[in-house]
Amino acid sequence: MFRTFFLDRRWALWAWGGLAVLMAIVFITVQQTVRLNAWYGQFYDLLQKPEQLGGLDKFWGFMQQFAWIAFPYMLLRSFEAYLASHYAFRWRQAMTEAYLPRWQRTSETVEGASQRIQEDCMRFARQTENLGLGFVRAVLTLASFIPILWGLSKGIAIEWLKFDGSLFWVALTTALGGTVLSWFVGIRLPGLEYNNQKTEAALRKELVYAEDDRSRMTLAGTMALFMGVRFNNFRLFNHYAYFNLWSNLYGQTMIIFPYLLMGPSLFSGIITLGVIQQVGNAFGKVNDAFSYLIDRWTDITELRSIHKRLTEFEKTLAV
Repeated sequence: MFRTFFLDRRWALWAWGGLAVLMAIVFITVQQTVRLNAWYGQFYDLLQKPEQLGGLDKFWGFMQQFAWIAFPYMLLRSFEAYLASHYAFRWRQAMTEAYLPRWQRTSETVEGASQRIQEDCMRFARQTENLGLGFVRAVLTLASFIPILWGLSKGIAIEWLKFDGSLFWVALTTALGGTVLSWFVGIRLPGLEYNNQKTEAALRKELVYAEDDRSRMTLAGTMALFMGVRFNNFRLFNHYAYFNLWSNLYGQTMIIFPYLLMGPSLFSGIITLGVIQQVGNAFGKVNDAFSYLIDRWTDITELRSIHKRLTEFEKTLAV
């Protein structure tokens, strides 16, 4: 899966050069979010005391600053998505070109081989690229925003949180706790995803055969395969229902949580409106980065099941 793309000279430029460009774009866009966080602090201070801090002329100046930050950010994120799509397809092509000749030489029957080559390779490359870039973005976000959040912790009014870096430690603790709970809540999902791909592959195989020869298909047998797909999908729906409930509850709580922590400081005059907006933004960035596994748990579950299927496939292929 990885050797066919990263260790093949034909794909070296795309594998390593494309990866370097994507990581550079991620780094630049993270720095843009840092600039935007500083802009929040100054802008909301202006809204709180407009006449004292420059009035309408200052407001239009902030609008211009926002444009210089936001529009390049949007362009870079769009280019990142475009380049990532090409990158994932090249990876898929490398895997397909490696698997097809080996499958042709394999004498034994491999369950769902067509699906593993046509669909699983595509989903593996796309999900690995997507999750990998997301992980790099999370790491760079932490490196950029932890010092900001650490410094903003000095303005907190709650007595039991008056220590160095308190907001950082709160963000870390809540994210780790949420990740552990997510692991237990979603522990059955990877196995169910794997079973779902097997049942879907069996149904698809029967339908593909029927395209060439309708007499090979029995209605009872095909419907039995479909009912297997139905049963497994319903199980997935049930398990994802309570996992999504937990994930949404956690996400919404983390949106309001920094304001609960900093509200007393604002109303006691220790901090300004701009600072509380900075805290909300920085806390959200740090917590989101720490909570990366929670936010992408569905994608990670899918990738684990695809990886298992492709690993099984590789073991059966001729060398």
